[in-house]
Amino acid sequence: MTQQNLSALIWAVAELLRGDFKQSEYGRVILPFTVLRRLDCVLAPTRAAALAEYQAKSAAKLPFAEFVRRAAGQPFFNLFPQSLPGLLGDAEHLRDNLSAYVRAFSVDVEDIFLRFDFPATIERLHKRSLKKY
Repeated sequence: MTQQNLSALIWAVAELLRGDFKQSEYGRVILPFTVLRRLDCVLAPTRAAALAEYQAKSAAKLPFAEFVRRAAGQPFFNLFPQSLPGLLGDAEHLRDNLSAYVRAFSVDVEDIFLRFDFPATIERLHKRSLKKY
């Protein structure tokens, strides 16, 4: 994505938020989504292996976190069965799926989104029917 395309995308998101959020609040919405998408992209190549490791260790009733981290190739992981773009296919349940997606991260990453107060942002977007998030 070029710098110009990225800039256009951010302005398009800002336009969606106009009226429902104060201009000073745009960053509270855009930044967590940017971080979320970046983490999703980092985990994409190893998502299937990490989920398989989680399922195997869970079935054996073994602690899974370290095994899943190793399979993910990162110090964090996400156990949601879909990627972030995959959530967009179910607009009716987007709020619930997005919330579950964030909760499916390892504890350290989930804590980041709690500090962003991201669950409240998701709820606020939902209440204002901004389903394009």
